[in-house]
Amino acid sequence: MGNCHYTYLTSEAVTEGHPDKICDQISDAIVDAYLTQDPASHVAVEAFVSGNVLTLAGEVSSSATVDVTALARKVIADIGYTNPALGFTADACLVFTNIHQQSNDIKQGVTQAEGDRIVGSGDQGIMYGYATN
Repeated sequence: MGNCHYTYLTSEAVTEGHPDKICDQISDAIVDAYLTQDPASHVAVEAFVSGNVLTLAGEVSSSATVDVTALARKVIADIGYTNPALGFTADACLVFTNIHQQSNDIKQGVTQAEGDRIVGSGDQGIMYGYATN
C-alpha cells in the first residue's frame, strides 16, 4: 500500500443577519457604488464586524468618490440593525476605514500596459461548499 494523502476542504453556511452576511452586503454595496460612478474601477474592499465595530479596508483604483461610511451605515440599517438593544446599530457602531489607492504590484498583475486592458483578477480566492452536521 502506498502513501495516502487526504485533502479536507471545509466551508460554512450562515443565515441572514450573521456578521459575515452583513459584511458581504456592505462590500458588495461599496463595489456597486464605485462601478456605478466609474465602470473601470478596480475595487478590493473587505468588511469586518466585531461587537459594535465595523472595519472597512482595502484598495481602490477609481475616479469615483464614495462615502463608504455612510453607505455602510445605510446597508446596516436596511438589514434591520437599528435597535440599540441589539448591541450593534447602523447609527452607533464605530466605523474604521483603511481604504487606499490600489498598489502598483496588484495593478500590474491584472492589467496590461497597452490601454490598461484587464488580463487577471488579482488576489482572488474561491469559496464554495455547504457545511452541515
